[in-house]
Amino acid sequence: MTVEMNTSLGKIDVTEDVIARIAGGAAMEVFGLVGMASRKALKDGIAELLGRDNLSKGVVVHNTNGEVVLDMHIIVSYGVKISEVAGNVQRRVRYTLEQTVGIDVTAVNIFVQGVRTDRDM
Repeated sequence: MTVEMNTSLGKIDVTEDVIARIAGGAAMEVFGLVGMASRKALKDGIAELLGRDNLSKGVVVHNTNGEVVLDMHIIVSYGVKISEVAGNVQRRVRYTLEQTVGIDVTAVNIFVQGVRTDRDM
């Protein structure tokens, strides 16, 4: 499925995978974020940390009636304020998508799947 945008020069289609990759890359720039988590169920209470090449797999893009909603599954670093990290991720992802693709994101939902300490890495 794609997100369609109409401009004065014509129609632009952006796939949801591209949106997810841009959102995952933007989120990784936020301090306190360790990485993206797998959307799959937790294994033995431990979230699977995805590598840099799989950032889009921690992002779900919902495109309904022209409204784009993102669900992001993240893992944060121990000792940071989770609400601050989540808020920073929301702002960063929304700003990046608006500036690079021109898409207005209706909502960025954050799901914190885990907290990593130095010993876990």
